[in-house]
Amino acid sequence: MLLGDFNTKVGRENIFKPTIGLESLHQDSNDNGVRLVNFATSQNLVVKSTMLPHRNIHKYTWTSPDGKTHNQIDHVLIDRRWHSSVQHVRSFRGADCDTDHYLVIAKVKERLAVGKQAAQRFDRQRFNLRKPNEPEVREQYQYKQVCSFEELGR
Repeated sequence: MLLGDFNTKVGRENIFKPTIGLESLHQDSNDNGVRLVNFATSQNLVVKSTMLPHRNIHKYTWTSPDGKTHNQIDHVLIDRRWHSSVQHVRSFRGADCDTDHYLVIAKVKERLAVGKQAAQRFDRQRFNLRKPNEPEVREQYQYKQVCSFEELGR
């Protein structure tokens, strides 16, 4: 997962749709946006911050000092395999971060599964509860207990 201030405007171009989706604040990508999309594609990443639908007020992450220009230049990228783990990405205007950028929050829910090999390993570690009832195993256990008590007494 990669997140940060990439200073990129990622547009809604159809050729980039698998990587960026259609929910960007901007119509067209700038040069840095094209570079980000090329990087994401080469690393099998998706730009999750431009895939989820939100009102525009929750999409922009930077406002110019005059207060008239709004841009979505901070992004969240994640591996395509895990992209369904990111459930929500939006900016919060009210957070006081002492910067001209808004706080961007991503809600991630990870789902883990135990593989077949791990399950087989746990099966091998189970105890045989009938074994202590066998006479020779019981005698060995009693002998070891007696020897250990004798060692303590010396």
